[in-house]
Amino acid sequence: MSKLTLKTEGANQVIITRRFAAPPAAVYRAHTDPELIQKWLLGPEGWTMPVCISETKSGGKIRYEWSNGKGQGFYLTGEYLELEPFHRIVHVERMFLPDPTPDNHVETRFDADGAGTLMTIRMTLPDAETRAAMLATGMDRGMEASYARLEGMIQPAHK
Repeated sequence: MSKLTLKTEGANQVIITRRFAAPPAAVYRAHTDPELIQKWLLGPEGWTMPVCISETKSGGKIRYEWSNGKGQGFYLTGEYLELEPFHRIVHVERMFLPDPTPDNHVETRFDADGAGTLMTIRMTLPDAETRAAMLATGMDRGMEASYARLEGMIQPAHK
């Protein structure tokens, strides 16, 4: 069962929320450290990320390349606009499927929530048509598969 919630707002925004049983610093690091990103941001089973660039500074480049090992793949490029360590990331991204999608402006917040973290992602797309096309990909299923993997990596060990 998905722990991710997705809603739309206005004509061109998508808001995604998910809770993690880990502190904001751990969830933030998992979103910025290339070695960690390559382990969890894979979408459905069977996909890998052979290339992961995450230059965590204002203006720093982002490039993720995914492969299913069967000759299929896609990639994302972007730039970090603002980074507030352990609290907030603002970046712009575009997918290449293989043609580039319009820029998606993304703000991700990591707020303490009891013993864990409430992550809120606000995506702002250029228009309703672009948003509809993005939602039609079933991206929420791939995101939840990735976030479940992440949760297994960062969840505190229970003794």
